[in-house]
Amino acid sequence: MITEHALLPVRPGLESEFELAFSKANPIIASMPGFRKLSLSRSLESPSMYLLLVEWEQLEDHTVGFRQSEQYETWRALLHHFYEPFPVVEHYRSVL
Repeated sequence: MITEHALLPVRPGLESEFELAFSKANPIIASMPGFRKLSLSRSLESPSMYLLLVEWEQLEDHTVGFRQSEQYETWRALLHHFYEPFPVVEHYRSVL
């Protein structure tokens, strides 16, 4: 299993719109092969910052299966305009 980690810096003042758009985008990613689960959390100290954690069966389920799919284009259209700057996404494998 792989965990995708992304800090999502949402432009201030757009948090409610982002959360609504994310609720529309969530079923898109959840329908992808290899998807296991997702959590989206909002920072208490920096309310425009969100933490996205997505569990995938394998790295390629995210990097190839999702990112190269037609569904990703809809995901991108719903969410990417909220970010400033664009998030850094990293992948983690459990060691313990």
